[in-house]
Amino acid sequence: MPNLLLDSHAHLDHSDFDADRDAVIMRARAAGLQYLLSIGGGDGPDHMDEALSIAKRYEWIYATVGVHPHEARQAEDRHFDMLRSAVGDPKVVAIGEIGLDYHYDHSPRDVQKRVLIRQLELAREVKLPIVIHCREAWSDLRQIIGEHWARAGFGGFLHCFSGSREDAVAFLDWGFLLSFAGNLTFKKAEPLRAVAREVPVDRLLSETDSPYLAPAPYRGKRNEPAYVLEVTRELASLHNLSEEDMGRQAVANFARLFRLE
Repeated sequence: MPNLLLDSHAHLDHSDFDADRDAVIMRARAAGLQYLLSIGGGDGPDHMDEALSIAKRYEWIYATVGVHPHEARQAEDRHFDMLRSAVGDPKVVAIGEIGLDYHYDHSPRDVQKRVLIRQLELAREVKLPIVIHCREAWSDLRQIIGEHWARAGFGGFLHCFSGSREDAVAFLDWGFLLSFAGNLTFKKAEPLRAVAREVPVDRLLSETDSPYLAPAPYRGKRNEPAYVLEVTRELASLHNLSEEDMGRQAVANFARLFRLE
């Protein structure tokens, strides 16, 4: 199968993959993935470089490093030193996932904001794009991005986009791409599909957020990168494209954002 698919956000370092990680990665490649972005920091700041260790083993996998808003309360100066060191690796293409999450509030909101701003400053310094997580915090996120990032010129994308049309327009105007995950395929996701339908195809990315959010045919099971095909199919349907053309477009968008060959 030609490599025409993209998973822009997968937690390959998650313990759910400990038993068969290499097999999962091989299934993804066999399914047609050209690029996969391994997200760092899922188990806390001390583990942010584990995603990079995985990416280094595969030419077609890249990585991010960052402090997730859930773990913002754990962030210490030494973790920002770790970030600064890790971004020197050519396999690290972005700072992320970073952002705000007011659904769970695992970290105090003022701490989330402070840690986000500090990582935006670092990303601006090292001239890397950002990968944003946002849940039920869109107003505060727009304010922070508008003040601390919008004019930086390095871009990024919102992973597992779940915002409104207004949120989408604001971030598109700032040059961001929007990435959609398996929840786009859920029966009750028509409002989200309506937003995705309006996003220009050259600003779309596809992802799994695996092992979370398995798309409709696999709902309730562990998600994995090969299942990004279902997200690609949904985006293709929304934009009246073939699966191949939608996959090819998402791959091209990703390569453009991260300046890949």
